[in-house]
Amino acid sequence: MTEAEKIAFKNKLKLTGQQIIEQRMAAARTLIKNAQEAANSEEKSSAGDKYETARAMNQLEKEMHSKQLAQQVKELALLHEVKTDVVYTKVFPGACIECAGMVFFIAAGLGKQTIDDRLIIYLSPQAPLAKTLQNKVAGNSFLFNGKEVSIEAIY
Repeated sequence: MTEAEKIAFKNKLKLTGQQIIEQRMAAARTLIKNAQEAANSEEKSSAGDKYETARAMNQLEKEMHSKQLAQQVKELALLHEVKTDVVYTKVFPGACIECAGMVFFIAAGLGKQTIDDRLIIYLSPQAPLAKTLQNKVAGNSFLFNGKEVSIEAIY
């Protein structure tokens, strides 16, 4: 891969990550809205406790989805800070780490994704594995899922 191709690939990964986060944010907003509507539509009945319990459950659900939304907003902010226009030689936020059969992208904690028929593992810069990889260079190895993995390239 040329330097321009590496940067283009990282930009694609960043854009894909942004789209994933935005989809998650939209889903969380929908779930928050649905929980609020469910709470508002509960009618008071002769079984007052049932009414109060249902409203409380809907409120808890709304709070849970609100926390998820806040987390996604933080992930998106972290992703925006990542520089993908630099080809790195050491593991650093914004770096791609190529290993046998997989690529780690230090940008946001989005887990495993398949892009261009390649397994991409998005790691948050704060993730323990990302911290383990910090400052490693091509040729170094590390433990991943109990197996020793060798770094083939970093960019």
